Formats: sequence, structure tokens, C-alpha cells
Amino acid sequence: MSQEPSNSLVKLGNVLKPAETLVKKISKGVGGYFVPWQIKRVAEAKIEAAHSAADVARIEAHSEIEITDLHQRAEQRRIEENVRHQKNMEDIIDKAIPHLDEEANPDAMEEEWIANLFDKCRIVSDNEMQSLWARVLAGEANNPGTYSKRTVSFISELDKSDAELFTKLCGFGWQIDGLIPLVFNFGAEIYSRHGINFGILNHLVDIGLIQWGDFRGFAWGSLPKRLAVHYYGRKLRLDMPNETDNELDVGQIRLTKIGQELAPICGSKPVDGFYEYVKDQWKRYLPKAENTEQ
Repeated sequence: MSQEPSNSLVKLGNVLKPAETLVKKISKGVGGYFVPWQIKRVAEAKIEAAHSAADVARIEAHSEIEITDLHQRAEQRRIEENVRHQKNMEDIIDKAIPHLDEEANPDAMEEEWIANLFDKCRIVSDNEMQSLWARVLAGEANNPGTYSKRTVSFISELDKSDAELFTKLCGFGWQIDGLIPLVFNFGAEIYSRHGINFGILNHLVDIGLIQWGDFRGFAWGSLPKRLAVHYYGRKLRLDMPNETDNELDVGQIRLTKIGQELAPICGSKPVDGFYEYVKDQWKRYLPKAENTEQ
């Protein structure tokens, strides 16, 4: 079979769709033209070479229409995506405003930190996760430097289910020089009844929110003779055995740095009966009058 000039491409008769697909493939992959004898082999040489120039023009015109349509669809998708991202960002800002303090200092926020946060949170449309981002934004505005870029990056990869587990854990958190979740015995009924067990805790360790202690657990040290700790507004007074340098058992886990930054804003709620449970765990530190009553 003789070879036609290499600057033409013939239309493949009635098989226009495969031809268009082929043209797209050429445009994406090679960017050139097949010689007519190759095309005619695919089409079984049903088109005469004399018609090739006109056929090429039609294919090229149709290809241009297809490419133009593709560009239009891509641009439309980009616009719609940007609209969604814009709405997400505005929703997060709206949710952050009620959390701002009167003494908030947004001017002191680093522009790079802000850009990084919105680069991460613009794809978030879930209402609860937006609320978490909003509290981070407001917290940083209230006290610039509160949230590290590492924490922002962590939140961007945090599944909603994991956030909910962490919120459950923080329901057991007491204010002891910061929020400290108290897990004295993860097998105790009060923990399992509220969805906290060894598997859940181990998962939170794996994703970097908490750490396990050794067999002795963790203790809060260098404490004075008398102190007060709080559980969601409820105060508990403790009377330690020594005048200085006392230690208080705070359970089997502790928060990582990321966990410490997220715990105050995770939206946790108090667990029914946990105040009394902890009070019993620390009964040897209660003032004598309370010990006598028990």
C-alpha cells in the first residue's frame, strides 16, 4: 500500500467517535498526526485519499470543539470548586467570630499561619469539623502563637470519627494546670459505658493525641500542701500529705503537645458520675472532714 503525505489525517468514515477519541489521544500523548495509511488500516481503507484534506479539516474542527468544551468544563469545575471553597472559608470565619475575646489581637497573627490554615480548611464542609477549625482560628486570634503549624496540619488530616473519639476522652478531663483527661483504669465501667476502652486509647496513641504511661502511670508533681482542681466548674479541694513537693496520680495516659492544644477546644462535655468517681480515687487526699463523712 502506498503511503500518503504525512501532513494529513483522514476521517474514519462512520466511526467518528473512535476517531475523535484517537485525536484526543494524539493531542494528549503525542501532539502530532498519524499518517493516512495507519488510519486507513484502522478503518480498513474505506475513505479515499482524495477526500483526506476535507476530512482532516472536519476532524480538526470537531476536535477543537471537543477541546474547547473540555476547557469550558474544566473552567466551570474550577469556578464551582472555588465557590465551594469560598463558602467553606466564610462559614468557618462566621463560626469563629463568636469565640473571639474582647482582647483578641488578630493583627499579631502571622500571615503565613493564616494562609496555611485556610489552605487546609477550605475543603472542609462538615459543620462539626468547621466548628473545630473556627475555634482554632479564634483561639489563635485571641492569643497568637497558641496553635502550631504542626497542629494545623494534624487537624487537616484528622477524620471526623477520630475527632469525636478525642472529644469523648476529653469529657474525662479535669483542670489541673491545663486540661488533663484522667484514665485511672481503662477497664472501669464508667469509661467503657462512654465509649472509652483500651482499643480506643491505643488508636488515639497511634494518631498522636495521647501517650501511654509506664506501669505506674503519670503523676502531677511539685504540688503544695493544699490545692483545688476543677471538673467543668465543680471544685474539689485536696489536702496533700507533705508541706511541699507532693505528687498526684493522674492516670495511665497524658496528652501530647498536639492533644494539649486541641483539648480545650474539642467541644467536650462532662460525664455523669465522673466527678464522684475521681473523688473516690483521690479520697486519701480529701480534707479530713470529707474523709470522715465518707
